[in-house]
Amino acid sequence: MLTPVTKTIDLGDGRSIKIETGKLAKQADGAVTVTMGNTVLLATVCAASEAAPDCDFMPLQVDYKEKYSSIGRFPGGFTKREGKASDYEILTSRLVDRALRPLFPSDYHAEVFVSITLFSADGVDIPDALAGLAASAALAVSDIPFEGPISEVRVARVDGKIIINPTFEQLENADIDMMVAATMDNIMMVEGEMDEVQESDMLEAIKVAHEAIKKQCQAQLELSAAVGKLEKRAYCHEENDEELRKDVHDKCYAKAYAIATSGTDKHARAEAFKNLVEEYKAQFTEEELALKKTMIARYYHDVEKEAMRRAILDEGKRLDGRKTTEIRPIWIETDCLPMPHGSAIFTRGETQSLTTVTLGTKADEKLVDDVLYRTKERFLLHYNFPPFSTGEARPQRATGRREIGHGNLAFRALKRMIPQDCPYVVRVISDILESNGSSSMATVCAGTLALMDAGVQIKKPVSGIAMGLISENKGTNYAILSDILGDEDHLGDMDFKVTGTRDGITATQMDIKVDGLSYEILENALRQARDGRMHILGKIEEAMPAVRPDLKPQAPRIERLRVPKEFIGAIIGPGGKIIQGIQEKSGAVVSIEEVEGEGHVEISSANKEALDVAMAMIKGIVALPEVGEVYEGKITSVMPYGCFVEFLPGKEGLLHISEIDWKRFEKIEDTNLHEGDNVKIQLLEIDPKTGKFKLSRRSLLEKPADYVEPERRPRRREEGERGERRRRE
Repeated sequence: MLTPVTKTIDLGDGRSIKIETGKLAKQADGAVTVTMGNTVLLATVCAASEAAPDCDFMPLQVDYKEKYSSIGRFPGGFTKREGKASDYEILTSRLVDRALRPLFPSDYHAEVFVSITLFSADGVDIPDALAGLAASAALAVSDIPFEGPISEVRVARVDGKIIINPTFEQLENADIDMMVAATMDNIMMVEGEMDEVQESDMLEAIKVAHEAIKKQCQAQLELSAAVGKLEKRAYCHEENDEELRKDVHDKCYAKAYAIATSGTDKHARAEAFKNLVEEYKAQFTEEELALKKTMIARYYHDVEKEAMRRAILDEGKRLDGRKTTEIRPIWIETDCLPMPHGSAIFTRGETQSLTTVTLGTKADEKLVDDVLYRTKERFLLHYNFPPFSTGEARPQRATGRREIGHGNLAFRALKRMIPQDCPYVVRVISDILESNGSSSMATVCAGTLALMDAGVQIKKPVSGIAMGLISENKGTNYAILSDILGDEDHLGDMDFKVTGTRDGITATQMDIKVDGLSYEILENALRQARDGRMHILGKIEEAMPAVRPDLKPQAPRIERLRVPKEFIGAIIGPGGKIIQGIQEKSGAVVSIEEVEGEGHVEISSANKEALDVAMAMIKGIVALPEVGEVYEGKITSVMPYGCFVEFLPGKEGLLHISEIDWKRFEKIEDTNLHEGDNVKIQLLEIDPKTGKFKLSRRSLLEKPADYVEPERRPRRREEGERGERRRRE
């Protein structure tokens, strides 16, 4: 008989979350289902019993997957089955990974696989907010060593009110959208975007999120106790030699400290550290090294970490010689490439981004067809991190999870600065050419500059900075570092990225690697980050004081037009004949679609002349004839009594022989008008019964002073003219 164990979390707003174990996937080391409304996720966790030989890191793999069947949809594509992970699934996996990873024991190196699957969704509640809770709960009911529990929630501010785990509909109007992960005591991870909010507002939202997380952690502890799996498995994944550890420290620490305080650049410092450890290894034979090299590497890493941290805490000396609040030298070049629509180089210390902007048309929109997200994206940002940026000799592979994550952070930092009425599809591409810390923030700065260089009328410039932390004694002694290096990120306790304008924060990402981060430290880090952002923003504004007033010559020109729904068919024409004719005649590209009951027309071209021709043709189709208006028309046929003139596309009227000139013509041949001639006319009258148009040319000519109105023609002749016109029509 099944004996599932269930715990319920009350969210306090009429909604609840149910966690259940013992029913599904019982052969996994831990498995839970998490249910909120009609949204159901299954999280499982399995760990290897032994670690791979010489493994000295935590081989954790988190995979979040959404089933199309969860919302009653078929996958796209030929195979009609789920394929590789989408960007959204990868980003959700990263959110969970970053919260879990620091809480495994430092000497636990067995492979751990966490799988979270969305099996049911109604499109109301957002499932990624439940993924961290599900993963942690699966670990809580397993015997895998884990120093949790944790949970994640989404926190949003809508109309001034902070909401935990908002619905899709509520999130559309939020000016704060953050994912927060924490234990009962400490914040572990923050990531999100904001609409230029103040640091105090962001901090308040994090505190509210933490209170909700505490309740979810308590529910996991109760679930674990009810299951009875409180005894964690024994493991011994590291071989240690305490005498060797002491010897490495005694012989290497002073030298490592000297290197850490020498203020050298990245490669010189790395070479010095490498020579130091090689010098230490020289005292051993090859046979001894075969047994001890892994331990030596681990113990020396601890020495290097201690030297760097002590130099900062005791003397305020950083690896490159800077003060804790000092930003590395910045140099900027805009319009650095001749043919992209926008380009910029942003270099801060040993981190460099070459960023380009491409302006596209509606045909370049990205179609997003995820399980719960079906939309078109008009702003894209892609981040590339080639191996040569860190001097590595290896091939460049496909885009990895890290590149997707860093690109998404920069995307969120900039996207709210793109005007909603921007006619272009905008693609920003950041290629990292050098990297020594904070390349995603360099992408934000270079992206701002490249957009301005492209003539995209962004609302405000955005800058970004990465902050670090070195602390001890649970945060009683600490140093906050501005604009961190790669080694300061790797050996430090925090990586806190903040982006924003002069008026507020637009995006943030924070990973904590230690217990004991107080809100006081977080508040001080935000204050110091703001000072750094303003300094960098000043450099950006100095290099690019304003957005380029016009597009570059090679950029496409786009005009947009909205037309009544009933004209969509007229513009397209039978089989697309009309719209194809417009494109062929003008040389412009024209697209039209129905949006919310009206036609949205987009015209694009590399030159303004083609744009104007296409626009005139479309306006002609949708224009309604107005009595008294003057038009340029074309004679379509010549009759004994006058000419038929097309003055708007599909709109034709009679220019009677008597309305051609103030002079009287006996025969149409005397007028010297021929089929195909262009003629300027005025619309005199629209017959209310037949809708026919009466045109005049003479009304646009000056009336002679001696003009006398001729007598009306006999009725018989007028009837003959009307009969001829009816036969022709």
